[in-house]
Amino acid sequence: MIKLDNRLAAIAALVRLDKRICDVGTDHALLPCYLYEQGARNIIASDVNENPLSSARENIARYGYTDIQLILSDGLKNIPPCDDVIIAGMGGELIAEIIEGCAFITPDTRFILQPMTKAEILRRYLYSAGFGIMLENGAFSAGKAYTVMLVRYTGEKCAIDDSFAYFGKNTDERYIRKVNSQLEKLANSSPELRSIIREETL
Repeated sequence: MIKLDNRLAAIAALVRLDKRICDVGTDHALLPCYLYEQGARNIIASDVNENPLSSARENIARYGYTDIQLILSDGLKNIPPCDDVIIAGMGGELIAEIIEGCAFITPDTRFILQPMTKAEILRRYLYSAGFGIMLENGAFSAGKAYTVMLVRYTGEKCAIDDSFAYFGKNTDERYIRKVNSQLEKLANSSPELRSIIREETL
């Protein structure tokens, strides 16, 4: 039985197992293999480089889940229409670029996003491009706090304020502490950001 760390488990919890799923930047394909184990049967694991796909291929063969499709692709450029698209473990700017290049977005397409950095840039892009964040969950793994977003296209384009850009809909105390720490460092050069630092509920 495949065990995921808290970060990957938080991502997996938002995926619809009965839909066509794509894991962009799959690396070792651990998450697709886990989803297959949970009952998903229409899964694509993709990566921009052949070396990670080779590792993914080995893992898929080791677990015996050979129904998982492997595709070499720069972001979503070579990916057929999917319902749930996972883009995790990358910077927020890169995630935004990948979504920008997606050609199959429909109201039912959902994105499960987990930025490692620059989540504020990703949130600003999403709302300016007509996407909305349905929910955000916190995940704590290897001593670090992360946010996992469930996103869909709404067609409503808008600007968001600094507070929402940095915190989004995530109310996890550990994530709030992480963002507050970032804001305190930035406040030296941008004093106006100090006003959005949040109090933690202990």
